[in-house]
This record gives sequence, C-alpha cells and structure tokens, in this order.
Amino acid sequence: MPVRGLLAALFVFASGCTGAPAPHDNAADTRPALLAALDGHWVMVGDVMGTPVKYTLVVSPVLAGAFTELHMTDTQEPPQYEARVFVAHDKESGQIIAHWMDTFGAKGSVPHGAGEITGNTIEFIIPYAEGPFRDRLTRDAASGNWRFTIESSDGSGTWKHFAAYEIQRAKQVP
Repeated sequence: MPVRGLLAALFVFASGCTGAPAPHDNAADTRPALLAALDGHWVMVGDVMGTPVKYTLVVSPVLAGAFTELHMTDTQEPPQYEARVFVAHDKESGQIIAHWMDTFGAKGSVPHGAGEITGNTIEFIIPYAEGPFRDRLTRDAASGNWRFTIESSDGSGTWKHFAAYEIQRAKQVP
C-alpha cells in the first residue's frame, strides 16, 4: 500500500476512535429538544438497590438521529456493569420508545419500553414479565443537570425504589 494510502487509512481509523459522540447536524436534528439536551459526556452518581454506584454516561444521536443512545459504564476497573439504552420519539403516536440492553444479557432487552415526554421529564415503562420498571429522566432547567430514577413494581400498582442517579456534565472528556 502506498505510504499516502496508509496514512489516510490511519487518519480515518484514529479519528473514529476518539470516544466522542459522532458529529451531528443540529439543523437536521428532528429529535425533541429535551431528548437532544442529553447529548454529551456525563457522570452519574447514585445507588442501585441501596448500593452506591458511579457511571460514565455518553449520549449521542445514532442511526441518522432516529435514536438517542445512552451508553453507561461503571467506573470500577474492570467495569462491573455496562448498558446501552436506545431512546426514540415516534412522531406518529407521540410516544417515547426505549430499548434497554445491558451486561445481564438478551432476556433483559425484551420487551421494549414505552412512554412520553411531559415538561422536563422523559418517562417510559418497560413491562418485564417479572414486573414493570419505570424509568424517569428529569432535567433541571436552571443547571442543565438531570435526575434519573428507576422504580420497580410487582404489578400491583405500587412503585418501589430500584435506582436513582444525579447526572452532571463531565468536567473532562475521557
């Protein structure tokens, strides 16, 4: 391979490995503004069933902006948990549709969640066979930070704490 071709290939490879969200044309972004406000690098601090946790969170539009991907990775070395959540707004129904995939495997990725945007809140319910989970992302308009709560139910209509996180912009991009 000529040196120029090799350098071009290395440049393309290296530019794709920055870890930054893919460039996105904001003028063509048809996602709801609240969903687009999640884009960027974040730190999540909170608890899962009372156990303290800390995650990095990278959010970006994917699949030509059809979905917003939330990529969570815990900060332990090696990471003990990782999740990718794909959230989209269906223009016809007005619904939020969410697909949650994580290190627990395929079974937990079925079924998808559905919900809506109300004010500064994105909420969806995933109707798992063992009982539904309600995920709620609420943006503080003044600070731009988010609160992410996850509740579980045994199907009786009572929601119980499962996890809660405070989400703030990362000071440094990894």
